[in-house]
Amino acid sequence: MKTFPRTTLLLIALFLAAAHATIFAADPSRWQKNMAAFEEQDRANPPKQGGVLFLGSSSIRLWKTLAEDFPGVPVLNRGFGGSTIPDSIYYFDTLVMPSKPSRIVFFAGTNDISGGATPEKVAADFREFCAKLHKALPETRVIFLSLALVESRWNQRASVALANTYVAAFCHSDPRLTFLDTTTAMLTPEGNVRPEFYLKDKLHMNAAGYAEWTKLVAPLLRK
Repeated sequence: MKTFPRTTLLLIALFLAAAHATIFAADPSRWQKNMAAFEEQDRANPPKQGGVLFLGSSSIRLWKTLAEDFPGVPVLNRGFGGSTIPDSIYYFDTLVMPSKPSRIVFFAGTNDISGGATPEKVAADFREFCAKLHKALPETRVIFLSLALVESRWNQRASVALANTYVAAFCHSDPRLTFLDTTTAMLTPEGNVRPEFYLKDKLHMNAAGYAEWTKLVAPLLRK
């Protein structure tokens, strides 16, 4: 059987992601109040430039212990629950530019899949986000936290896994990007969700879950 170099396989994955992307549109206007609140926070307490921006959906928004989890690291939380990758693109100037971060820890895509986006569209949207970011801030690095496999959305696991494959392929193509697999730590050796890391809704993490994420992210922020 013919084998292909790793770089060729990555290019194939990226090509397939672009070729099979389907239309998925969310209405970003629903976040106007959230954005107004962020803008007010930035006026009242201008964010430190060049720090670490945590950006994405509810798992970021609910990460209330960032300062304690990453002592000595200037962190800023700009999570807004229920958001998708296109939402972060649409409100890029509000979410990203005030702090001009040196690094972004990004978690989004699961709501996209749940809302009907294909894995290919998730990857395409992340590429668009990075293109916008690196046009404005060429040196900023991004740590993409893998889409989560959770019990409440277990029927979407195949799409989540494929989206992770596409995004990982893209991250491997750019040294400024890191794909961080958080999924393995949250599953048993048999591949089942570890319930001790989640709230009763079987979607959002509890303190133990965030402790696992912290152990994975912290070494990357110390580099």
